[in-house]
Amino acid sequence: MNAVNERRLEEGLRFARRIYLPRTVGLGAGFVCIAGGLWQQDAAALAYVLLALNTLAWPHLAWPLARRSRNPYRAELRNLVVDSMSGGLWAGYLGFNLVPAAVLVGVLAMDKAVIGGPRFLARCFAAQALAALAGFALAGFELRLASATPTVLASLPLLLIYPIAVGFNAHSLARRVRQQNLLLETLSSTDGLTGLLNRMYWEQAMAAEFARCRRHGQPSAVMMIDIDHFKAINDRHGHATGDEVIRCVAEMLRSATRGHDLVGRYGGEEFGVLLPGTDLEGAVVLAERVRRSVESEALDSHTGVRGTVSIGVAQLDPDDASHEAWISRADRALYEAKGAGRNRVERA
Repeated sequence: MNAVNERRLEEGLRFARRIYLPRTVGLGAGFVCIAGGLWQQDAAALAYVLLALNTLAWPHLAWPLARRSRNPYRAELRNLVVDSMSGGLWAGYLGFNLVPAAVLVGVLAMDKAVIGGPRFLARCFAAQALAALAGFALAGFELRLASATPTVLASLPLLLIYPIAVGFNAHSLARRVRQQNLLLETLSSTDGLTGLLNRMYWEQAMAAEFARCRRHGQPSAVMMIDIDHFKAINDRHGHATGDEVIRCVAEMLRSATRGHDLVGRYGGEEFGVLLPGTDLEGAVVLAERVRRSVESEALDSHTGVRGTVSIGVAQLDPDDASHEAWISRADRALYEAKGAGRNRVERA
């Protein structure tokens, strides 16, 4: 089984598992609701036995049917249609006794709308209507619209308990969706190798900082950093070592900066660091600390490979027309550092 099919199977099983508890609670309350209507019409004992099988045994049969299916999601949708049909059957058999019939139709429509939207609701409602006609025929086409007080009281547990169960289930699902969305947002904004911001999000942060500093006139600086002779490291030690060197430098940058500084992987072996509220001198001091830290430590514990970085620093200037111009000045300073022998810091 390929990964896509495995994921589909697991999602289908989770869906069926989420339905199991609300179905068990709802049909348990449904037993009381329908039994109140059967009591009002002096139904035979066989009707209560069939009702118990439908409401108390069916939830524990529906779950294994879905679990053992090759497509648990579709199997569970069929189980939900059966839920609607059984509710319609009992509503018809009760002669459409007004209160229990209305409660059955209402709560069964609610969960179908939540789960499958208008189209699935229409499908279930059609099946429910046909089953209701069959139940009405079994009852001899006798209308019993009036609801006695005990029948009304017996309908209350289903009316109160089942919506709460569905609500908790929907809340749990919504929370899971929010968590997944946060994870997707994190994954889309970070670089997979280093865990730093990727270039797109880092440049967005630069644009926002550029606009903020223009409004408030506050200082801000950027460092552009490149690992020296990185191609030679890759060629000599392999790409796995090269990746470890990039990760190690990224961790050094993360450790050296403040919580509100923004470190990003600009591309390949190049990094960018945004330093809000920092002037040029402060940025140069930090850059020198980073340069010395990289120079003094092994960048891969397995091979012991060492390396250096070149750094260009630029403070935001009133003449910068955009954040791209600001980055470009820091980039030019970086290449001046490389041209001057590497392993050094140059200011724009």
